[in-house]
Amino acid sequence: MQKTPTRRERVRAQTIREIKVLALKQMAAEGPAAISLRKIARDMGMTSGALYSYYDTRDDLLTALIADVYGSLADVLAAARDSVPASDPAGRMMAYARAYRQWAITHPDEFRLLYGDPAPGYQVPEGGPAAEAEHRACGVLAGLVVDFGAGTRPAAAPPDGASRTGDTHQWDDFYPRFAEGLRRSFPGLSAETAGLALRVWGRMHGLVSLEVYGHLRTQTHDPAKLYNIEMADLVGSLERAAN
Repeated sequence: MQKTPTRRERVRAQTIREIKVLALKQMAAEGPAAISLRKIARDMGMTSGALYSYYDTRDDLLTALIADVYGSLADVLAAARDSVPASDPAGRMMAYARAYRQWAITHPDEFRLLYGDPAPGYQVPEGGPAAEAEHRACGVLAGLVVDFGAGTRPAAAPPDGASRTGDTHQWDDFYPRFAEGLRRSFPGLSAETAGLALRVWGRMHGLVSLEVYGHLRTQTHDPAKLYNIEMADLVGSLERAAN
C-alpha cells in the first residue's frame, strides 16, 4: 500500500515544482546560463538559504530539470511507439519519429536544455536520475532499430575513407569504433546495429534541430512534409538493410 504523503512532504513537493517552473521561465528568457537560485528565491519570496535546502547549487537544479525533461520525452516516445503493433516495425519507427519532432517544436526550450549549448561549467553527472532518464530515452530508439533485425548492416555507402572493395577490413572495423559509446550503454547491441542506431539518430535529430533553431525558415514553407518524406526514406533504408 502506497503511503499517503504528509503535509510537509506535499508542501516540499509543491515548492520543488514551483522552483522548476521558475527555472524553466528563466531559461526560456535567457538560456540555461541565466538560471539563478537567488533570483528564484526572490521571486518566490524565500531567503536564499531556504532555497538552498532544496538544491545546493544551480547545477543540482539543472540536473533535476534535465532528468525531468528526458523522462517526459521518453514517456512520449514510448507511447508513440506502443500506439502501433509490434508486428509493424516501420509504423512504430514512423510514429516515434513524428512524436519526436512534435515534442521538439512544441517544447523548444526543453529541447535546447537537452541538446543545445549547456550552461558554462555545467556537466551532467555520469550517474543518477539524469543519466538514467537519458538512457531510457535512447533505449526506445535502439530497441526500434533492433526490431528491424539485429546485426544488419545499412544499405548505404561506406563512410569517407572506407571502401567495401578496396579495404574490407577497414569497413568491418568501422562500426565497433563508431558506436563504441552506445554499445557501452547497451551492451546487448551488435556493433552493426549500434552503428546503425547512431546513423538513424543523426539523420532524425539533425533535421529536427535545424527546424527548432530556425534554420529551415528560408528553405521550406512546409518543414513537416520535408521531415515526413525524409523519415519515410529512412525507414525504407532500414527495411532494405534488414533484407
